Amino acid sequence: MVTIRLAVRDWDYFTPLALGDIRPEGFALEVHRVETLVNDLADSGYDAAEVSFSRYAQLRAKGDCSLLALPHFLMRGFRQRCIITTEYSPLISLDRLKGKRIGVTGWQDSGNTWTRALLREAGVEVEDAFWFAGRLTAAHPVVDRLGGFGRAGRIEAAPGEHPLIDLLKAGELDAVFTPFMPQGFFNGSGLRQLQSDFREAELAYFNRVGYIPGHHILAVKPDVARQHPHLPAELSRVIDESARLWHEKREKYADTTPWLLDELRRTAQDLPADWNSNGLNANRKMISDFASELFAQKITAQRLTPEALFPAAANGGL
Repeated sequence: MVTIRLAVRDWDYFTPLALGDIRPEGFALEVHRVETLVNDLADSGYDAAEVSFSRYAQLRAKGDCSLLALPHFLMRGFRQRCIITTEYSPLISLDRLKGKRIGVTGWQDSGNTWTRALLREAGVEVEDAFWFAGRLTAAHPVVDRLGGFGRAGRIEAAPGEHPLIDLLKAGELDAVFTPFMPQGFFNGSGLRQLQSDFREAELAYFNRVGYIPGHHILAVKPDVARQHPHLPAELSRVIDESARLWHEKREKYADTTPWLLDELRRTAQDLPADWNSNGLNANRKMISDFASELFAQKITAQRLTPEALFPAAANGGL
């Protein structure tokens, strides 16, 4: 029996799979935790991986078919919560970011693409702000975070490669886009979300667009899929099953944080039961909107269709 090595972030819903409570049919699965996403699956030693939706789309826009990606979104997340500023900042709404200095942890990242889409909806275009790409904190490495999209005077590397949080606290940035809150954010850090009631903003966004933005997708090596045609769909199925089982367990064992049970209740009340469904048809609008943003923000040179992004799913119903 073939063994598939899957590289993913250590999302909690993989626990049933990692522990063997759920097993795929026709192959064995090894779940490998990685801190950063696999950028080059072909040379990684893995057979499947969690990959950036944006970087995958850029490959497809260039005619690169080195990945077989599925419209299975391993990470989804609202972005209103991911815009932070200092607790004394007068900024409280997205439109106020016009003309401001904004730090980003990676220009072409899926999350930052979605966040800039929020600003564009609020009337703040890329050309209406000054952008600085860099590491979030001193604990993060100094790497190229512009990805070839830098432009002098508009999109530049963070001054002196100083961490974005340090620049924010020093008043050299007005806001920072971050995928995750920096360590200590909730304990007297002097920082806050730009929108004080970001949950209400996110719920209003969902009611407006009908989805929670997808950031990371499931990809399989094409050779593996050719040798085992059933494998991609089965891998997607067991991950969905693992997520379903984990959600059931969380409802039972909700005491890991004091109000997790209330959050589960509010989510069930505010969102439809299928908010996390995978597949092309269930995510067509979200995929189309993301492709439009990549093109509008000049990250891709063409606007891709959902079918062009996920041809295997379009042809085979994955």
